[in-house]
Amino acid sequence: MRGEAPEVVDGVRAVLAGAGPGGLVVETSGSTGAPKRVLLSRNALLASVRASAARLGASGPWVLALPPTYVAGVQVIARSLVAGHEPVLLERDGWPEGEGWFTSLVPTQLTRMLGSADSADDSADDLAALQRAHTVLLGGGPIGPSLRTRAADAGVRVVATYGSAETAGGCVYDGVPLDGVAVALGAGGRIRIGGPTLFAGYDDQPDLTREVLADGWFLTSDAGRLDEDGHLAVIGRLDDVIVSGGLNVPGPAVAERLRAHPGIEAAEVLGVPDAEWGNRVVAFVAAPAGELAIEVEDLRAWVADVHPRTWAPRQVVVLDQIPLLANGKPDRQALRALAEEAS
Repeated sequence: MRGEAPEVVDGVRAVLAGAGPGGLVVETSGSTGAPKRVLLSRNALLASVRASAARLGASGPWVLALPPTYVAGVQVIARSLVAGHEPVLLERDGWPEGEGWFTSLVPTQLTRMLGSADSADDSADDLAALQRAHTVLLGGGPIGPSLRTRAADAGVRVVATYGSAETAGGCVYDGVPLDGVAVALGAGGRIRIGGPTLFAGYDDQPDLTREVLADGWFLTSDAGRLDEDGHLAVIGRLDDVIVSGGLNVPGPAVAERLRAHPGIEAAEVLGVPDAEWGNRVVAFVAAPAGELAIEVEDLRAWVADVHPRTWAPRQVVVLDQIPLLANGKPDRQALRALAEEAS
């Protein structure tokens, strides 16, 4: 899907109303490389919409607060249209009055909106609006317990989702697969997903399609674990495990610990090639006005208080804010370039 939000709404409407197999093409974010063009059938799109409504126990109007051309935005539009409502375009229409509506956000958006409680500007309206929403779906990046707690304390009902363009968007809600969706773990904890929401393949990339679509399963690039109740916990991308000095360092776990620091607003952790360590653990932290009132060694000690000392970052890059892609995900390629420049 391409174009401005009204054009995408019309395109999704046409796909939903069409006869025959039909479908649409959605590009991935390209956070780790070139974007891929994902072929989604009408049936996959509708299967996701219906399973989502069944899990949430309600349907209604949806507010589009995400880019319309990525799968999360497409799904907001589709859910609203299937429920019989025109989607509310936040940039044009603002938040709706009343209650019972839905929206979908990425963690960065929610973090900023929750932080608006003490703000003197119009952003305080965001939090007041979210408090009126039936549900806020939250996906597209790591969702730590601290963010969930802040949302609950603020009176915002959040449901954490996991999925991708290849699964027609979020297909696991709060660790539980939607009805009809199957989840299994392969070697190294690699997450596999099956069911009616799967994509048909990548446009003009048959070899890559065969690599990730096998025997009715989509082989994701993510690692996870299943708890004793069968709930899925997403550990992170398979390449988020940084091999540094011969040891495995889980980048998402280190980033989550850094986000708990009172002087840090946001954090990401990546491995960057290093002549001595193979890969060095680099922390990218956003602090007010781009200034971190703590020494790097103290920050390493902060991580080592709860994790092995070997997990502590060897380089810290302080930023005004974490660079993001258009869909709100961290721009990993830009971050690695910043690490190289800083070193």
